[in-house]
Amino acid sequence: MKLVVHSKNKRFPFLFSHRSLSLTSQCSDSEGDRSMSRVYDNWERLVKATLKREELRQVALCPSFSSSCVSTELNFGSALHDASALSTPSNSFCLDVRLIEFEELKKATGNFRRDLCLGEGAFSIIYRGWIHENTFTAANGFMRSLSLSGMAVAIKKWKSQTKLDLVACLAEYRYLCQLDHPNIVKLVGYCSERDNMVFVYEYMPKGSLNNHLFRRRRQALSWDTRIRVATGAATGLSFLHDRDIPVIHGDFHVDHILLDREFNAKLCGFGLAKDGPVSDVSRDFTRVLGTSDILAPEYVMTGHLTTKCDVFAFGVVLVEILSGRRVIDLITAIEEDGPVDWVKIYMNDKTKLLGIMDTKLKGKCTQNEAQTAVTLGLRCLNSNPELRPRMAEVLVVLQQLSNPKNR
Repeated sequence: MKLVVHSKNKRFPFLFSHRSLSLTSQCSDSEGDRSMSRVYDNWERLVKATLKREELRQVALCPSFSSSCVSTELNFGSALHDASALSTPSNSFCLDVRLIEFEELKKATGNFRRDLCLGEGAFSIIYRGWIHENTFTAANGFMRSLSLSGMAVAIKKWKSQTKLDLVACLAEYRYLCQLDHPNIVKLVGYCSERDNMVFVYEYMPKGSLNNHLFRRRRQALSWDTRIRVATGAATGLSFLHDRDIPVIHGDFHVDHILLDREFNAKLCGFGLAKDGPVSDVSRDFTRVLGTSDILAPEYVMTGHLTTKCDVFAFGVVLVEILSGRRVIDLITAIEEDGPVDWVKIYMNDKTKLLGIMDTKLKGKCTQNEAQTAVTLGLRCLNSNPELRPRMAEVLVVLQQLSNPKNR
């Protein structure tokens, strides 16, 4: 048997085109012909699958990972079909992410029952499910009764197949496959079948920070817990920014901070993440994206994205953690035009500065601790990105606040 391959792919010249694949062979009898025909069919299917995997790999490695890298002909089913090639040892940038069958995920969630919905975002719906840790199949205990067995996981089902959804899906897959850190949520598996795109993450029992700050009938978080959460989130962002090639989260807010049983924070929501510049020189993205109420002013006005945009977003989150209120509501309440004026007013008045603090924290921390924490949050909200601290600097202050010896 002779395999002849011609490559005419101008963008990726090393890629095969299955249309130009020809196989020739000679067999002496009809049974041999039928046998070799099956071999040819298997070869063709293998080559097609390999082409899809390699094309996806090239898309995933695009530096800016912008929508211009993604063909309009791609959909969820084709984009990650047989994407296990991305998690093989030959691809050193990928962690071990398992391929899980769609039927197993349906069983694990009771066919995506609404009462198992953990939350809904701009691109997806997240369900709680149970799988076996070793086999990654649905835990049978779920189907038999409410006495559940297996490992609890969070299962994200992507909503649609628009170009923006696909870009977000691939971005999340790319970054979570290569980011290994205690303060980054872990992607344990994925599925791409029947035009369904599903990701499987480690389960975070306490849910998102949003639930503990703004949901009705919530139990107020203690001072120590709030600083613990803020420190964990800052650790995750500092890790992203201090890599050889920085990663800009691009969509940091309270819904994208998940909490385990001990209120350790882990970042999620990497659908809008980008590779950042090595320096603080801005990187231009023509479309302003984000699901937060408040974005860095320079990003809104120019579309220039840097790690300092994440710092601004962290300032919003820190003030919300300390106040127990949404920053957008605080701004509206004092009838100012935006966070810039709001910051100036509070930074110049110590009484108003301390007035930001949640009244439930009265007596739970010292005045010096409260002032240090609020001032840090407002520094991150500075309208001039050059005057905002780096996340590494933010982390140092928060670690000092979390250390009982400094009280």
